[in-house]
Amino acid sequence: MRYFYDCEFIEDGIVIDLVSIAVVCEDGREYYAVSTEFDESKAGPFVRRYVLPQLPPPASPLWRSRERIRDDLYTFLVPRPGVEPELWAWVGAYDHVALCQLWGSMVDLPNALPRYTNELRQHWDQHGRPALPPVPKDAHDALADARHNLAKFEAIEAHRRLVRHTAGSAR
Repeated sequence: MRYFYDCEFIEDGIVIDLVSIAVVCEDGREYYAVSTEFDESKAGPFVRRYVLPQLPPPASPLWRSRERIRDDLYTFLVPRPGVEPELWAWVGAYDHVALCQLWGSMVDLPNALPRYTNELRQHWDQHGRPALPPVPKDAHDALADARHNLAKFEAIEAHRRLVRHTAGSAR
């Protein structure tokens, strides 16, 4: 099962501190949470300008401990035995680290979860850089970005099918 996700985080070149995470599944399910444990005082200008203003109010039930986010995510990503999650993100190296760190070190990641995230940006490059949906007005909100990642994947796959169909018809 494919999952498209995005994390918003604070990073200083050493630490990646999760602010929020959203995951959109190809089956239509969505997950979104904001960590109660990030240090807002360490946010740089970009996060202060584009990320923090879009977070829900602190009283929202979407604010959760990292432990709760971890447990919720596992249930979301592996809703039943036999589901093999396939993770996708746009320039997702830091997103993958932020996700994995919810369990601790990489070796603490449950066996049911992949040790890598498929790179959507690279997938786009490899398939001719087709037109992508416009960036949403609420970009840098993790849920908007996760939804946009799914839309980008669908656009790339539609382009691939068209190219394959066109090449097949030319024969």
